[in-house]
Amino acid sequence: MWSRFRSFALLVLLAACQTQPAPIKVMTIPQPETPPPAESPQLPAWETPAAFSDLPNWPAVKLEAAVSAFKRSCEKFSNLNLTSALSGSAPWAGRVEDWAEPCGALSAARSDEEARALIERVFVPIEVIPPDGARKFTGYFEPTYDARRTPTPPFTEPVPALPADLIPNNGKPLQRLPDGRTRPYPARAQITTSGVQAIAYAHPADVFFLQIQGSGRLRFPDGTTMRAVYAAHNGHKFKSTANWLIRTGRISRGEASMQGIRAWMNRAGPAETRMAMNQNPRFVFFRAEAEGDPSLGPAGAEGVPLTPLGSMAVDTSLHPLGVPMFVQTTAPGLGGDWSGLLIAQDTGGAIKGPVRGDIYFGTGPEAGERAGTMNAPGRLWVLLPRAVAERMRAEGYASLDMAPVAP
Repeated sequence: MWSRFRSFALLVLLAACQTQPAPIKVMTIPQPETPPPAESPQLPAWETPAAFSDLPNWPAVKLEAAVSAFKRSCEKFSNLNLTSALSGSAPWAGRVEDWAEPCGALSAARSDEEARALIERVFVPIEVIPPDGARKFTGYFEPTYDARRTPTPPFTEPVPALPADLIPNNGKPLQRLPDGRTRPYPARAQITTSGVQAIAYAHPADVFFLQIQGSGRLRFPDGTTMRAVYAAHNGHKFKSTANWLIRTGRISRGEASMQGIRAWMNRAGPAETRMAMNQNPRFVFFRAEAEGDPSLGPAGAEGVPLTPLGSMAVDTSLHPLGVPMFVQTTAPGLGGDWSGLLIAQDTGGAIKGPVRGDIYFGTGPEAGERAGTMNAPGRLWVLLPRAVAERMRAEGYASLDMAPVAP
């Protein structure tokens, strides 16, 4: 149901700056590693702005999820300086004040029909054309795992809590020793041997995937649930257990999926499963959080809860968070050809390129099945406020600088 939100125009007068939470990324399945594509020095080009009637299936697209997600992004915008750039890495998106009118307009939408008319009034769609032709859309979800509050077979693996001896050290974690000295934080094998505190206990395979995914819901026998939310990692580089299983002949490349690896673990037994897990030295720690609104996902990189089929992860070195995007692609889990409006609210290490998106499908097994089938090329339009689009038109769309900002 369409719900009421305060307008951005009012929020900008009242809000103060806040610190955003660390990004949380949830992923679908541990894919075998492939070499990264060579970076192209060519800048992405931009087409001439399109009419909304040119967007595939635009008149029939459902908008409620994306508009609800956009309203949450607008609340984040209200914490920013009005005259600052919306994104330091994407100056083409204009200033924060440029987004006040779209935010205020969409706050009044009470139906798809109203939202569609308002979007057409305040935005201009501009298609992003990748210089190398690379276009890819995938899906991700938030898993739900059965868990116990004490170790009870087969729920014997700790969901590891953030340890008191971990010092963040600007992304290079250190371990504080009893005598006060510090050292690089140990690898997975040493951590699991020495023992960890737990926020809960789950099946070893589920904890393995939870550490890859970074976030998930835990479900207990009494019907209660909580979120296991990414807190930190031990600073070691991720290494693919799937690659090791393939290389050692334990599974075939076709079995390198969540289901295939889980089946192998069930056959192999605890000792060999532990050996396989230890091939990845990275170890992720979690904090427990209340589930909150069960219809929403965890907070993404923008610091707002992810909305099923309303939020998308993008390359934030090229795109700003909070911006609406129209996508046309193929989604087997949604019936095949699919077009929809999504809000850029998350990012991920594998999300690189101007036409690269990871669509958030929601929580649980059904969302996981749908997300797992999502891997297709597609097209992407960025929706920009008319004032921003007009400035871009005056400057020349072809000269737009979408190059990643140097580290």
